[in-house]
Amino acid sequence: MGNHQHNHFAEKRAGNKHGLIIALSITTFIMFLEFFGGLFTNSLALLSDSGHMLSDASSMALSLVAIWFASRPPSSNKTYGYYRFEILAALFNGVTLFVIAGFIVKEAIQRFNDPPTVASGTMIILALIGLLANILSAFFLLKKADVKENINLKSAYIHIIGDALGSVGAILAGLLMLLFDWYIADPIISVIVALLILKSAWGVLKQSIHILMEGSPVTVDKEEVLAMLKNIEGVKNVHDLHIWTITSGLDTLSCHILIEEGKDEQVVLQQAINLIRDNYKIEHTTIQIEKSNLQHRELSI
Repeated sequence: MGNHQHNHFAEKRAGNKHGLIIALSITTFIMFLEFFGGLFTNSLALLSDSGHMLSDASSMALSLVAIWFASRPPSSNKTYGYYRFEILAALFNGVTLFVIAGFIVKEAIQRFNDPPTVASGTMIILALIGLLANILSAFFLLKKADVKENINLKSAYIHIIGDALGSVGAILAGLLMLLFDWYIADPIISVIVALLILKSAWGVLKQSIHILMEGSPVTVDKEEVLAMLKNIEGVKNVHDLHIWTITSGLDTLSCHILIEEGKDEQVVLQQAINLIRDNYKIEHTTIQIEKSNLQHRELSI
């Protein structure tokens, strides 16, 4: 069963890598196109969207590096291996998103008082190309990668959707400027894009910090686990229960179970392992079976 889980985990990571490479290639190409197009058309909306794409490209590149690090075997001083590098990469991406959003807002404020003339026709064409690229990137990530459980892939996917909305905003701003010469639409749309970036960044930061602080997986209720284990026949008490995430899709659990004197430790242990695996998909469990004659110092956590 453990080997089956390992193979399934490895297959997921291979799919994540393939999906990331395709999406990264598309995003990088369009990022440069929108950046130079923004300079050419004098559009802050296009420049801000290229900045958002830069954050996506950086996120996906870091995720690829993290997948490579995570594939390295555990060492004598890193017994869990390098899986946490993915979480550190996600945390870094979240911080850079805040910096990019701040830069966009600063530039937009400067343009509110004196909106510059923008080549709106060219801007619309480039934004349409960006929107198509976002749709393609999102499609390949959905098809190849695990965007539901993996924090890095999920954040990359959310960023791409944010980019798509940013491209839609740039198209809308371009139409307003083309039809009504309303050039203030450019900085207004830029601020909206920045807010989308901040929303994505906050979610990534919150989840990354939660994992690094050894928080319980959001899919697992600690009190529910306690009640389930206590319902095993012969169990008197469950204590020192800890549930945490090593990396996305790889959760682990440890606890002490006090059982009645006449009960078979191995039978209780097997039942506990099966319940945790079947109900929460946690394969990596460390369970200490105790009886009343065992003297164990009370632990601080």
